[in-house]
Amino acid sequence: MSPVVKEKNHVRLVFLGAAGVGKTALIHRFLMDTFEPKHRRTVEELHSKEYEVSGATVKVEILDTSGSYSFPAMRKLSIQNSDAFALVYAVDDAESFESVKSLREEILEVKEDKFPPIVVVGNKAETGGERQVPAEDALSLVELDWNNRFVETSAKDNENVLEVFRELLQQANLPSRLSPALCKRRETLPKEQTSLRPPMNKTNSCSVC
Repeated sequence: MSPVVKEKNHVRLVFLGAAGVGKTALIHRFLMDTFEPKHRRTVEELHSKEYEVSGATVKVEILDTSGSYSFPAMRKLSIQNSDAFALVYAVDDAESFESVKSLREEILEVKEDKFPPIVVVGNKAETGGERQVPAEDALSLVELDWNNRFVETSAKDNENVLEVFRELLQQANLPSRLSPALCKRRETLPKEQTSLRPPMNKTNSCSVC
């Protein structure tokens, strides 16, 4: 008999990663369907959205963190107070992928959990020939060695952005019935997208399995 996982009505998602990898761009693309090409330094910014689902209010908080390592205490507090984590790197920046490895280790230490809810996000997949992190290598490390989820995205081209949030919410045990609310929130999302993730169990539909 499998254990019953209690669904939450409040969850905080945190986006972590080196400076300039597109954490803010992913969040803004999801919430407002906008993209600002100019990098703007973020210290810390908390976004909050409420969804009415089946008569209940579900609150989703999204924490956008600084890519600077000048705020270790703030980063530790962000990890302590969050339920699921998006570790973002840029596919054209190998050093940012190394930062993801360090951040994952910090999450394991702070949360004292061998399997925290983590989605590793390879952003800027539209860069093409400038790629420094092969998708196959990242996929193998993240999903086979770490047992976490991996998604490649383009905040610029609006590719797989919704998929990141669906994975985070699912891992954070938010009600699966929240999915239609996300669909309603993102009416501008194209019905069909070409996934930038290597072929394996990929989907951009709005149902949470």
